[in-house]
Amino acid sequence: MNEPGRPCRVALIGMMGSGKSTMGRIIARQTSWPYLDNDILLEQSIGVTARNLLATAGEADLRRAEADALLFGLRQPEPAIIGAGAGTILDPECRAALESNALVVWLRASPETLAARARGAAHRPWLETDAVRWMRNTLDQRTPLYESVTDLAVDTEGRTAVESAAEIVDWLDTVSSCADLLSGSAQEHD
Repeated sequence: MNEPGRPCRVALIGMMGSGKSTMGRIIARQTSWPYLDNDILLEQSIGVTARNLLATAGEADLRRAEADALLFGLRQPEPAIIGAGAGTILDPECRAALESNALVVWLRASPETLAARARGAAHRPWLETDAVRWMRNTLDQRTPLYESVTDLAVDTEGRTAVESAAEIVDWLDTVSSCADLLSGSAQEHD
């Protein structure tokens, strides 16, 4: 994709446990750009956590709130890094907004790695039974959707978050809408 004229808003997509929040914070520190985490945006907008919303209102309301949070993040001034909720990829409106309003980086790992990283997190109730099977089935469903909007795919398997984040920042330096913003933030740190 990497279309000219797209804003320098970096959307990190991928399954829970792929490293969106961790890498978003690392990239934000390296670039001095704001990091907008979908879970935090959701909680700020509706006043409850994703898990509480799921428990009290159900999955459909959770998905709508996650989508609203992502769409809000995609309207923020550039440059910015946005960690998209994993399920937002299911929403056609979110996919269209990602394609036109962000540079999309898909963070990938195996179902086993994703389940190990995500296990035990309070806001991930889907993993309370067979986490690896849930990851495998969900990844099978979502992979074509992730692929359909991805500008850069980063395999996080067997790598540190710092190594994966460095790959993303190096790539951003080749994207015309971000290169000048990166050199400006690098100069501010000198």
